[in-house]
Amino acid sequence: MNYIHDTIAHLKQTSPAQCEFYQAVEEVLESLEPILENSADYQKNAIIQRLVEPERQIMFRVPWVDDEGNIHVNKGYRIEFNSSLGPYKGGLRFHPSVNASIIKFLGFEQIFKNALTGLPIGGGKGGANFDPKGRSDSEIMRFCQSFINELYRHIGPTTDVPAGDIGVGAREIGYMFGQYKRLTGRYDGAFTGKSLLWGGSLARKEATGYGAVYFANYMLQDNDDSLKGKRCLVSGAGNVAIYAMEKLYQLEATPITCSDSSGTLYHESGIDVALVKKLKEGARESLVVYLETHSDAKYIACADYPSDGHAVWRFVADAAFPCATQNELTEADARTLISNGCILVCEGANMPSTKEAVDVLLAAKIAYGPGKAANAGGVATSQLEMAQNASMQMWTFEEVDTKLQQIMKNIFDTASNTAAEFDQPGNLVLGANIAAFRRVADAMIEQGVV
Repeated sequence: MNYIHDTIAHLKQTSPAQCEFYQAVEEVLESLEPILENSADYQKNAIIQRLVEPERQIMFRVPWVDDEGNIHVNKGYRIEFNSSLGPYKGGLRFHPSVNASIIKFLGFEQIFKNALTGLPIGGGKGGANFDPKGRSDSEIMRFCQSFINELYRHIGPTTDVPAGDIGVGAREIGYMFGQYKRLTGRYDGAFTGKSLLWGGSLARKEATGYGAVYFANYMLQDNDDSLKGKRCLVSGAGNVAIYAMEKLYQLEATPITCSDSSGTLYHESGIDVALVKKLKEGARESLVVYLETHSDAKYIACADYPSDGHAVWRFVADAAFPCATQNELTEADARTLISNGCILVCEGANMPSTKEAVDVLLAAKIAYGPGKAANAGGVATSQLEMAQNASMQMWTFEEVDTKLQQIMKNIFDTASNTAAEFDQPGNLVLGANIAAFRRVADAMIEQGVV
């Protein structure tokens, strides 16, 4: 419809050269056509024009000194996208690929993901084009402190609450929180993903991976099936992938792949998750080291990947869990998965499938869980951490995990019921987008033109 087309065209004109952002916006807006056609209020209140523009964009330099005394300068970002449902909430990503387009696409997705949880949190995202790989703890500490020297003035427990993402774990959160506390003189819940020693939540580290697997199981249960006995392809080797694999084993499925920035690991008898944890959470080693103790496994280096996709998706399996990064599953990958008998794709990462891949998966009518629904367990548990901080309590792992399972069930039910409401049963992309949009848009209308 012209309303959507004109909004996207204007966005491309005013925010040039931001391809990942355009991709995220187009995916959402195109699926909203059924609800926009039947509701004049959304057009009258210019909801989508307002929705695609962040409320605030913060960009700043981050100067820091390495261990040899050399000065480096990186770019820092915080995109505070939409606060209609609550304080901005979303992670910080430290990776050399970070730019304005990446952060804006992540922030835009975060609006809808957070809305689907049903919790009172808005959407935001941030980060820097800093690569922590190969840097000493001292260098990472100095970078984090410099980053917060600017960001501290924009965040707080009722304003904007960052968390971790790629390249940002408990170590980085600790350094940033320490500097925030020093600058503000406050000890409050301005960050989530904190250490358990000083305000973190049990099950937070596991939540995104666990949540994606819970969501996948709910999709299968809706078709009188389950993950039990399924062989699963997983990409990534960070928190999301590791704990997705851990939960797959707990539900009697078998993960047979994972990957890192150097290549893909395939182990037909099942990935040794304990060893992957040791390599990635402890030693920070490449997955190729896995072969030293598992000679029956196979490692495919990035240089040997197929030209049209990713090696991790080229093995026969029942289910696929993209848990690494954006656009890692191509159209060719999607076609290969389907021809190999895959019945489910559930996204643990943000926008890991290209638009063309999504079209193939939807046309095949396999169970497909889009990231904004399937990986919302991480941010949901971050909000549970905020609730614990505000009440000065610490819940047990079982309490948090039980709440996580219920949140993921509610998200699945909401997306599924909304898809059926708009005569597209099983289309969780449409269901998730419309359900999240309706919640955010209605709140924006009630709060006026702000």
